[in-house]
Amino acid sequence: MIGFYNYTVILTYVSLIISSVGIGFAATGNPLAAVFCLMASGVCDMFDGMIARTRKKSTEEEKRFGIQLDSLCDIVCFGVLPAATGIALAEGQSTALRVAAWAIGALFILCALIRLAYFNVTEETRQASEGGRRTHYMGVPVTTSAMVFPLMYALSLLLPAPFGQWIYPAFLLITALAFITPVKIAKPHGKGMVVMGLIGLAETALILWIFLR
Repeated sequence: MIGFYNYTVILTYVSLIISSVGIGFAATGNPLAAVFCLMASGVCDMFDGMIARTRKKSTEEEKRFGIQLDSLCDIVCFGVLPAATGIALAEGQSTALRVAAWAIGALFILCALIRLAYFNVTEETRQASEGGRRTHYMGVPVTTSAMVFPLMYALSLLLPAPFGQWIYPAFLLITALAFITPVKIAKPHGKGMVVMGLIGLAETALILWIFLR
């Protein structure tokens, strides 16, 4: 079979499958389920890098395959899925909001694509010259979507109109621009990963509280 198959890619494939299901939920008018799929993909992304680093010996082709695989997965999980969720939230709202959701969603996916393609090029160059683990990113990572948009979804339900209706597409636009803004961002390790996990748990609790209150 074409490709490289080992335990280091399993979570990446699981993340893609979860997000594909999430896009289906968004397309059928269930943004809540889509948001939970986004968060689940974020959890997978947190751990797939750790698992990949446990493999001590990888060929150059396997390393390059992993870089491409992660980015192709990320464009679906953290590009298409958040945009599709925004479009789902705009259904039944004003024409202006629906048009904005579609237009901003398309721009969001484009910016995510540019960010990921740029990352691939710079990462291959970096590994060829210095190797080791990356210490920082240039531009906000696309995977940030897994933390930003569950919160925006919760706020869209809590805030009164029109603020609640517009907050999700507004942050789609802000985040899209952050993807392609040349700002140096430190890559989280250790405590940073724990903090992100706690944020995810807090967001999950908030969304469940909104629906169960």
